[in-house]
Amino acid sequence: MSGSIPPQVDVLVVGGGLAGHAAALAAAEDGAVVLQVEKQPVTGGSTVLSAGLSAFAGTDEQAEAGVQDSVTLLHDDILATGFHKNDPRLVDLYCSHQAETYRWLKALGVRYGNLHAAAGQSVPRSHPTDTRRMLDLLASRAAELGVQLRTGVRAQHLVREHGRVVGAVLEASGTAVEVRAGSTVLASGGFARDRALLDKFAPQMALALQAGGAGNVGDGLRMAWQLGADVIDTPFIKGTYGIYPLPHDGEHGTGIHAIYKGGIAVNVHGKRFVDESLPYKVVGDANLAQPDGRSVQLFDSRVLRASDAAVPIFDFEGRRDSGILVEADTVEELAAAMGLDVAATAATVAEYNRRIRAGEHDELGRVHLSGGVGEIFPLVEPPFYGHLSGTVVLATYCGLVVDRALRVHDVLGDPIDGLYAAGEIVGGFHGAGYMTGTSIGKAGIFGRLAGRSAAAAASGVPR
Repeated sequence: MSGSIPPQVDVLVVGGGLAGHAAALAAAEDGAVVLQVEKQPVTGGSTVLSAGLSAFAGTDEQAEAGVQDSVTLLHDDILATGFHKNDPRLVDLYCSHQAETYRWLKALGVRYGNLHAAAGQSVPRSHPTDTRRMLDLLASRAAELGVQLRTGVRAQHLVREHGRVVGAVLEASGTAVEVRAGSTVLASGGFARDRALLDKFAPQMALALQAGGAGNVGDGLRMAWQLGADVIDTPFIKGTYGIYPLPHDGEHGTGIHAIYKGGIAVNVHGKRFVDESLPYKVVGDANLAQPDGRSVQLFDSRVLRASDAAVPIFDFEGRRDSGILVEADTVEELAAAMGLDVAATAATVAEYNRRIRAGEHDELGRVHLSGGVGEIFPLVEPPFYGHLSGTVVLATYCGLVVDRALRVHDVLGDPIDGLYAAGEIVGGFHGAGYMTGTSIGKAGIFGRLAGRSAAAAASGVPR
């Protein structure tokens, strides 16, 4: 959106994804004069490229579906999926404010579709929504409250005086402009698109593809570093399993998770190599250890019937129609068509099916379809399908150290006055794993809280 850039505001928000929109709107609701900037020509970032799932507990949709969930179970699942490496204060913050944020979003007109169970969930709590529509709803309400949104505007660096961040230098159309702000919120995403930072922090991702928002190159992180901001969770950068690793118009960056609806994953030798119910970032790591960092999601027609076109990671029929899936009448024919060891693949599927029928323990420990949800079943209904799958870094889920007010802290543990953060740029929440829906969920919850904290702090700053 074009327009002049005001020289002074109460709150400056850097970033145009869900975290940025939530922060800008929440700050405006609390009476702040807000400028929101996005360096790309359009807003959306990684939010509109995601599967659009939010992890909430105790919702209307769960009640209608007869799903019994609780804040306690949500809390425990997040910690367990993060291998208890999470900052418990941030997990508590998420869980304490998830219900009110869910209601806030619904009051703005956000609508959620059919529930799904996915990585790390004990019960179905992935709430799908149209992310583009969600952002437009927030932006529309923000505009009504006077939020000035400017796209094509890049934040170059933060300005600090007397120990406090007092704004930023922005670049618009090649011209640098300094904007003074009582508080600044960084919601600029991670660095999934920056190979140099990935090589620095996650050399184990050398075989992984890169996706996510085009602007996710770590510029917000670097700006905060320049002021001594601390970072956390960089050792836990992981890729997401299930992306089609070859160029294809049918691949929009999310991949699919047929393994969570009953499929299995086999490598080129026709062998399973992981418990497919584990979080897809754990599966992603296991996949990178396979030859060429690739494998095949193998499934049958029963799994295909679980397709849901409204959720990209479960849109199996869409993949079939686009020509990405390989289809065959038998497992042997499918293996041959995909270049797998035919005899080994057939033996793997036969043994998998036999153990399920016999009620025997799975050799890799699989008990459920996904997390703690769903009963596994034999793959016996032709035709059979294969989806060549790689690992992709969609988001980095590490970043700045923040407190419960979403204030950024420096390397000595002290808050950097006037600086807040929300969304993917925040570290500490996910820990060593990732529960589906907590990225979009965190963006909305923490973005809203950061905006409110920033507005409250700005109200006490002399002009």
